[in-house]
Amino acid sequence: MPRALLGVLRPHQWLKNLLLFVPIIMAHRWSDGAALRMTFIAALAFCCIASAGYVINDLVDVRFDRQHPTKRNRAFASGALSPAMGWAIVPVLLAAAGVLAWSVGTTFVLWCVLYIAMTTLYSLVLKRKVMIDVLTLAGLYMIRILAGGAASRVEVSTWLLGFAMFLFLSLALLKRYVDLDLAAAAGANGAFGRAYLVEERDLLRSIGLPSGLLAVLVLALYLTSDQVTRLYRTPRLLWLACPLLLFWIAHMWFLAARGKVHDDPIVAAAQDPSSYVVGVLIALVGFLAV
Repeated sequence: MPRALLGVLRPHQWLKNLLLFVPIIMAHRWSDGAALRMTFIAALAFCCIASAGYVINDLVDVRFDRQHPTKRNRAFASGALSPAMGWAIVPVLLAAAGVLAWSVGTTFVLWCVLYIAMTTLYSLVLKRKVMIDVLTLAGLYMIRILAGGAASRVEVSTWLLGFAMFLFLSLALLKRYVDLDLAAAAGANGAFGRAYLVEERDLLRSIGLPSGLLAVLVLALYLTSDQVTRLYRTPRLLWLACPLLLFWIAHMWFLAARGKVHDDPIVAAAQDPSSYVVGVLIALVGFLAV
């Protein structure tokens, strides 16, 4: 029971909430103790909110998960936890999130409410709408960044939002591409519980990979802006981040094409040694540029 309960909360997905720290890092305010403390509390709130969203999603998707080759092992689909237990967990998580969010500030609370509304709408309706589902997923990542800016009192630049939109759209499309691969292997005509057909895999890839490349283009354009010269002592070093990011995006799509991404691309990246190497190198480039 405790293991199944922990499984439905998906603590490994909390890694995504590190996005709340992006605004404070990009603004070079990592020495601001008060801002860091508020952002940490905000990240805890988002962990509770995200887990509540995952529980709702699993409860709504039980029928489809039972047909899925890997999701059939989830707690509700396998019968390890009852749906009644799931519906009892959700208000507890949301109450904890509410207490934490209120201590951060009103603006942050509004972003939390928007996130909850979008995840609920996604679980009930939007996940079964072609392209709208991936745009919603990308939007949920961007809300994390905007919420982090509200928590740390840092204004999020349009450059960062543009970069995030294309990058996370690429990853969301990669997730659907993987879903279709699993469906094809299971002999299904389309993704389980989604509106995509197996024969649309190449179409998803033709949209997803260019989306990732557009994120690199936005980064390159940002490196020519006045904002960079104000924040970095040696801004030209930052250009090294472009080929590193290009490599990583192509690398993730290669892994997916070879059947080595079996679920969420973010989780796959967290288990991929090359992703860590690229992340460390990009962080090093940023540090040297400062």
